[in-house]
Amino acid sequence: MKIFLASDHAGFALKEHLVSYLEEHGLEVFDKGPHQFTEGDDYPDWISLAAEGVAENPGSLGIVIGLSGEGEALVANKFKGIRAGVFYGPAYAEASAGKGSNDYEIVQLLREHNNTNVLSLGAKFLTEQEAEKAVDIFIETQFSKGERHVRRINKITQIENQI
Repeated sequence: MKIFLASDHAGFALKEHLVSYLEEHGLEVFDKGPHQFTEGDDYPDWISLAAEGVAENPGSLGIVIGLSGEGEALVANKFKGIRAGVFYGPAYAEASAGKGSNDYEIVQLLREHNNTNVLSLGAKFLTEQEAEKAVDIFIETQFSKGERHVRRINKITQIENQI
């Protein structure tokens, strides 16, 4: 499976860690940059390269990383065929923990229900180990192909095709 990664300066260290982590696990990794730390770089320049890679390679996945992950998801979602979702980290999932869910359930739901193909991570809110766990869940979880989920994704695609 092809995995495309990109970050900005705020996510650079975590991206570098995840590139090594994924390569160690035998995945085909495409590091779209940046390839050196540059304070104040602009995330759209790099995130667009990873999103484009996923959009042009059906079945591939992307991981984009910034301070919060929000801006990165916004950029990725501008590309046709991309469905990006944000994971902040387990500390921010506590509100749902009391409802019978676990800290990483959102990552699983992104894949199972939305067939999300880009995971956006907020480096400010994650340790390397938490990011590894989120990435593992993201890669291992498959789309459920449930009728209601397929129907909803088809509606998203229709909207996307009208633009």
